[in-house]
Amino acid sequence: MSTVCMTTSVAEKLREWWRACPQPHWLIGPVLLIVAIPVADGFLPPDIHLAHLLVVAVAITAMGTGPRPTALVGAFAVLALVGAAVERRTLTTESVIVELSSLAVLCGLLVFFTSLRNRRERELIRVRTVSDATQRVVLRPLPERAGPVSLASAYRSAEADTGIGGDLYAVVRTGGSTRLIIGDVRGKGLATISDTAIALGAFRSAAHREMPLPELAAYVEDSVRWGLREFSEPAEDVPERFVTAVLLDIPDEQPVVHVISCGHPPPLLLRPGAATATLAVPEPAPPLGLGVISEGAYAPVSFPFAPGDRLLLYTDGVTEARDRRGVFYPLAERVAAWADHRPDQLLRRITADLETYVGGRLNDDMAMIALERDGQPTAA
Repeated sequence: MSTVCMTTSVAEKLREWWRACPQPHWLIGPVLLIVAIPVADGFLPPDIHLAHLLVVAVAITAMGTGPRPTALVGAFAVLALVGAAVERRTLTTESVIVELSSLAVLCGLLVFFTSLRNRRERELIRVRTVSDATQRVVLRPLPERAGPVSLASAYRSAEADTGIGGDLYAVVRTGGSTRLIIGDVRGKGLATISDTAIALGAFRSAAHREMPLPELAAYVEDSVRWGLREFSEPAEDVPERFVTAVLLDIPDEQPVVHVISCGHPPPLLLRPGAATATLAVPEPAPPLGLGVISEGAYAPVSFPFAPGDRLLLYTDGVTEARDRRGVFYPLAERVAAWADHRPDQLLRRITADLETYVGGRLNDDMAMIALERDGQPTAA
């Protein structure tokens, strides 16, 4: 191979390495150090050496780039040390040989560790991509509008770097109404995702049908109970797994909301200029998954829900959040001041206030849905 071809090949290789550098500006400082240290070393007394500082240039490169740029700067650092030693005529001395060996070993270690770091970063990106895809499939984003109802949602997982946990919500349109569910699987974090998927799958598969709300609740109960048993490990205590939930049906042509509660915190009704009302069901059903089969267990209760009214659905991750003194978050008191806010604004205010109240990260999963009835209903 000719010298010209070899030079061209090396130049192309260097360009590839430069393009592989995720942040090329990180190389400016190290390159200046590699040039400046040997030059300064030549003007210093023979007993003072700066060449060992060349490893700093390699370390800085390793902090902000990948293994290829680190190897490239390391090679330049070794060449710079050799050049400084040749200039001083000390290349074959024991001191320079030790410095060269140490620099080469440190450069190799830095290249190795940057390679491991990049691999971990790629794995983390893949995991987050899978997590985001799982969240979009299991916990689908709510539409901004469903029939005459405007919607907004907020979700926080108790575990860091995860977008889904044990809280759940979903909305489905039928021919003449909007149906919603909000629930809380026993437990929190990633361990509850399978139960979350079971409950949401059962609701979505039946909510679009025209069956009455009690039949829908009974169907979801039966599906959740079967799913929890079918997909449990032999050592798991199935009776200890359940889902608290509230199911709502909002007719398009009537100013009401029908509510079935399965052991879940009751929704809040917000009206500007009026006191916050709690839509408490007198006799709530037990949580889903416990095998309730008695007749009348899922009796809906109707509440007024006129145009301009707002509903706030939430999980106990909101109401059981504590401040530094151990006091629960007073949701009903706080939200009364924001009763005139639109759903998205309302949830932003609550979320910001809640994070300030607890003084840090929440210790439980949290989910909220805010609704506002916009359409003018007519008499049935």
